[in-house]
Amino acid sequence: MGVMHIPGHDHQKPQEVTLEEIQAVLGDCHLCPLGQTRNKIVFGVGNPNARVMFIGEGPGKNEDLQGEPFVGAAGHNLDALLSKAGLRREDIYIANVVKCRPPGNRNPRPEEIEMCAPFLREQIRSIWPDVIVCLGNFAAHFVLRTETGITGLRGRMHQTGHFVVMPTFHPAAALYHREWQQYLDEDFEMLGRWLADHPASPNKQ
Repeated sequence: MGVMHIPGHDHQKPQEVTLEEIQAVLGDCHLCPLGQTRNKIVFGVGNPNARVMFIGEGPGKNEDLQGEPFVGAAGHNLDALLSKAGLRREDIYIANVVKCRPPGNRNPRPEEIEMCAPFLREQIRSIWPDVIVCLGNFAAHFVLRTETGITGLRGRMHQTGHFVVMPTFHPAAALYHREWQQYLDEDFEMLGRWLADHPASPNKQ
């Protein structure tokens, strides 16, 4: 299925705030209770000029220990999926809706998302990607401002404001629901086709 285009789409990048500046403001954040239970803040990692930005839910156990998103089994699955889209880790940027691990990998609470949201919004503004890939419900709800579940959103490209958005299942979820892996494969192949069919925006060239 094709992209839902919005007339007058303008991809001009706003005045840049660097990722380093955002991370400096974040500092040793304790704005919400997650700051009391985490090991490391997982700010985000990758190419600051990426065409594709991935947004997950929040750090898991391995991410919390290493301070980097998508390591371990979920990270290996993401790497395999990236190859289906013709991408590598060094091509993309990855962040999460919340920067600290919720205890026991529980879902992030609305107030935790709200406190973390300004940092993610500034990361998006700094990178200004051509495509945002939302991995799981929390990322999709944040970016698309919808309560529709991933099952109803995936399989097509959306557009919100300046950005083309691809919602899909979280790679970690497919480790427990193996039947979802085929949908992830299909979505990442669709992403690869979209990138091949659409030239990079001027600020990415």
